[in-house]
Amino acid sequence: MKTLCVQYALQRRSRILAVKTGLLIAALIVGAIISVAQTPPGADGWVVLPVDDYRALREAAFPAEREPEPPPVEATLTRVDYDLKVDGEVAAGEARLAIDVIKNGWVRIAIPAGLMVRDAQLDGRPVSLAVKEGSPNYVLLSRRGRSVLALSIVAPVSSTAGTEILRLPSSSSAICRAALTLQRDGVDLHVTGGLILEKSETTSQSRWVAHGRGAEPLTFAWKRKVEDQRTTQPLRLRGSLSQLIGLGEDTSQLNAEVGIEVLQGLAREVRLRLPEQFTVNQVAGPAVADWETATQELVVTFVEPVQQSTRFSISGELRLPREGRITVPLIRLTAAERESGGVAVEVLGAGEIKDRKATGLDEAEAADLGQLISSRQSPSLVAFRFRPADGKIDRSLEINVARYTPQAVLSANVEEARYNLLITDDGKLLVQLRLAVRNNQRNFLKIRLPSTAALWSASVAGRTVRPGRAPDGSLLLPLEKTKGGDEAPAFAVEITYLDRVAYWSEKGRAKVSLLSLDMPVSRSGVLIHYSPAFRLTAAPGNFRSATYEAPASAALQKASTDSAPLNAGVAVPIPERQINGDSTQELVSRVQTASSSRPIRNLPIRVVFPHFGPSLFLVSELTSEAQTPVLEFDYQRDKKRGE
Repeated sequence: MKTLCVQYALQRRSRILAVKTGLLIAALIVGAIISVAQTPPGADGWVVLPVDDYRALREAAFPAEREPEPPPVEATLTRVDYDLKVDGEVAAGEARLAIDVIKNGWVRIAIPAGLMVRDAQLDGRPVSLAVKEGSPNYVLLSRRGRSVLALSIVAPVSSTAGTEILRLPSSSSAICRAALTLQRDGVDLHVTGGLILEKSETTSQSRWVAHGRGAEPLTFAWKRKVEDQRTTQPLRLRGSLSQLIGLGEDTSQLNAEVGIEVLQGLAREVRLRLPEQFTVNQVAGPAVADWETATQELVVTFVEPVQQSTRFSISGELRLPREGRITVPLIRLTAAERESGGVAVEVLGAGEIKDRKATGLDEAEAADLGQLISSRQSPSLVAFRFRPADGKIDRSLEINVARYTPQAVLSANVEEARYNLLITDDGKLLVQLRLAVRNNQRNFLKIRLPSTAALWSASVAGRTVRPGRAPDGSLLLPLEKTKGGDEAPAFAVEITYLDRVAYWSEKGRAKVSLLSLDMPVSRSGVLIHYSPAFRLTAAPGNFRSATYEAPASAALQKASTDSAPLNAGVAVPIPERQINGDSTQELVSRVQTASSSRPIRNLPIRVVFPHFGPSLFLVSELTSEAQTPVLEFDYQRDKKRGE
């Protein structure tokens, strides 16, 4: 029998020991497969392994059971219950400790530090406590599960300024409960580090049950209860009322802030006298528990009796006459020995207070009467201060209110805008804009020219002006201010500038963007003058074609520059020399000569707009502020004219 021996020599034993068991098994399997593959058919084979490798493979195939990990803690103190009775300067009783042992074998549990133990029993059997210098006492346990350690303890009671104090030490327990019994009644007790859950008193003793936080000491502090004489004394108080009445068209609003200062006794509730037909909507305050209204009386109940001071607010509504003589309603604190504060009245809507008559009040500034009144900015507001007196003194206020019919007030508007445009076939555009402006508030008119435009002249009410420049690059024209109302006269504003447009080919659609204003425009009219070599047709858009009409605004009719062409809307032929390149330069020269002998850059100047050639008239309504008007029209070269 032919035997094939595959011997694996461990040349470097340290490396083979570091190789994982899985890799070793894989290598052995591969070696066995190779051996079988090289063995002739029908031959038997052996694999020879070292003893250490065999043991490693066996341990990998049959791993030993893993021992469970030890618990994170050996034992825990779950609960501590104290039941103590105070006798003189000590508190004696029992402390019951619930201990849960988790580990097998002996464990050590520390006793809360500071306890003087007289006796100890574990599950009803006496047990000894171990003492280690510098550490708290502890008990040794060997049985798993719940055990109850009962300690007979004594704790000292200290006294400070008539207050007796019992301090129970902190522990590692999550639950701490303490019952304390005193052999007397009439005791006022407070707890620190916990919360009192039960309290009972008899003629001979008092008992309290408190729950602590476990990790904090639980401290009881008690002293003999002192009877508060304030509960039996009659109530004496002072009051402060700040009232704001808003006289509306239909309903009047009344808001008040009430301050109470207790001089004697305790204020469990307070009563206020209300005006007739006054409906209370809300009474709010941190100390307010409830409130109710009776016949002209408001009763406010507090959460706890007020010993010093408190504040609350009242809001409501009532119906008063719309105008004429009005008796102002007042909230009164009749029980106050001294009533202070103030009242303010304002007219809501179009109206004013003509005259007033006050009794028990002095006229004052609204800024001196508290936040409720000083925060108002109404122009029709009068304020009065209460004369210092008791709550029963006669106080009254009568006013005479005059109402006005609201009128629409115009701040600034362009009632009509008229554009004159002169377009040459080589792309030059001369624009004259005349505006009829009504203004009683604005100081400037902001205009934004197209990016390629240059301003030539500007005038306001026939007077040439030099525009200013805003931070955003817009131009500012100073405006005149007129009186408000519909009868405010309009004045003319004129702007002339030069711009460029796209070169006209044989035919196409032209688009012209005009300047934008920061005022709304009621209606606009555009008169376009163009070369006789072309025919123009208005395209659908914001502007529509119409028959020429003179300006409707009187301000534009009076303007000296307003001279409508006789051939408006009709294509009238002009000499050929006026449409070639030389005539365009001649036109510009004529405009400059007619305007001023000074250069164009030395504003202000006045440019006379030339009217000649065929024209097209377009109209539009309601252009909003900051909107850029855009004109669109189709053009086509006139072949007959070209022949």
